[in-house]
Amino acid sequence: MRKKVDFLVIGTGIAGLSYALKVSAHGKVCIVTKSEAQESATRYAQGGIAAVMYTPDTYEKHIRDTMIAGDELSDPEIVRITITESTDRVKELVEWGVAFDKNPTGKYDLAKEGGHSEFRVLHHKDQTGAEIENSLLQRVKENKNIEILENHFAVDIITEHHFENGTSPDNNSITCYGAYVLNKSNHHIITILAKTTMIATGGAGNVYATTTNPPVATGDGIAMVRRANGDIEKMEFIQFHPTSLYNPAEKPSFLITEALRGSGAILKTRQGKEFMQKYDARLSLAPRDIVARAIDNELKISGDDFVCLDARHLEMQVILNHFPAIYAKCLSIGIDMTKVMIPVVPAAHYTCGGIKVDAYGRCKIRNLYASGECASTGLHGANRLASNSLLESLVFSHRAALDAVPLAKSLQFMNEIPDWNASGTVFNEEMILITQSLKELQGIMTNYVGIVRSNLRLKRAYDRLQILQEETEDLYEKSVLTEKICELRNMITVAGLIIQMAMERKESRGLHHSIDYPKQYKTESAN
Repeated sequence: MRKKVDFLVIGTGIAGLSYALKVSAHGKVCIVTKSEAQESATRYAQGGIAAVMYTPDTYEKHIRDTMIAGDELSDPEIVRITITESTDRVKELVEWGVAFDKNPTGKYDLAKEGGHSEFRVLHHKDQTGAEIENSLLQRVKENKNIEILENHFAVDIITEHHFENGTSPDNNSITCYGAYVLNKSNHHIITILAKTTMIATGGAGNVYATTTNPPVATGDGIAMVRRANGDIEKMEFIQFHPTSLYNPAEKPSFLITEALRGSGAILKTRQGKEFMQKYDARLSLAPRDIVARAIDNELKISGDDFVCLDARHLEMQVILNHFPAIYAKCLSIGIDMTKVMIPVVPAAHYTCGGIKVDAYGRCKIRNLYASGECASTGLHGANRLASNSLLESLVFSHRAALDAVPLAKSLQFMNEIPDWNASGTVFNEEMILITQSLKELQGIMTNYVGIVRSNLRLKRAYDRLQILQEETEDLYEKSVLTEKICELRNMITVAGLIIQMAMERKESRGLHHSIDYPKQYKTESAN
């Protein structure tokens, strides 16, 4: 089966949906998503979206906060573009139906999170992502120019590498012509020809055993672009959210939003002692990399499985108005956060690196764009400032749409593209091979490539992963494709990139902290 569209979008989070809405007036749009359309990382975003809305906040303050959080590794030009366009993009969300909380005066009820010098985070209680996802998805479903293919898995972007006598893998002149997409219901591969393609597949948290990411976050877009010889960068910078709910039987880990600390909740040991004063003057509202390392260190000192977040002193009305989902979740497992402290642990949360793109979301591969968590725009540097991610998605999907519309009008379809070749493959009945390999992968990454790293741990991870990669490629080549084998292959590819780039960075910086390079790490001291 073949389809032709002007704009192919892979992913249904804020990056993919906002882009699809913008280009839909200029051609036929097809959105591919491997699960139900509403299942994306956007849906699980609790805290909100950072933007400059009122004084005394200014663009310059937000820019500086972003640069500091990124350990000065962010691209100053990209940071300025993102922050100065923030107000317009938020207003656009409101026009699409997103209802951000307001105070009694009618102004937006802005929150303050770690690393921010002002109150600038717009939110919808503690379910901001769900509000955004539902609003955008409703608009998309009403749009006659947009088709959504749910339960369809993008296997590979189509480039010259798939042609007979195609371009060699090291060729720097590569074009994207669409994607090969697996229909999960019948295992058939659809060839979708597209004038332009947007990768908006989200992050890769599931390479770790504990993550706040939904199960769909397996790094598919990053892996696809890597296989096509696109540029991937800064994968060593994996953000661990300091405060996920300690509930080992649950996956994904339930996120306790940073906004709760912004409202006054305090990190403490199980014995009720504050500890952040030992690590940073900003205490519980220090940037996430500092807080996560502090918790990791406290757990190693104490031998405990978790630390605690103390919200007992907060007014009940504040909790019910701003954090109803967290309150209900805690109650569901027997924790009344108004009476007892919440047990929390760090969990893999956000991929700061990814597919390298320019100021308009363009990849090195022609006619290919990327936006959202799978992309590396240069905004986050060595560490993401809280609530900058939804903003980044909006800004660069908008800018990508500006570039893609005239490009699509200038292009013709490439009709000589071959269909997917599945000859010689058979159904693989050994699911145990895939599930066991996934457990091994997550164990390697969690134990050796986590919050604190070393040369020895990274070398061990690299060696172990090589074996897994060879076994998985062999299985992939022989098997009729299923979602699980494709996801495992992608996660191994992404894990390899994280390890490789971590080995190459001979310093501690932001989210990459190595015990072998301690002297080069700088932070704001409490002393």
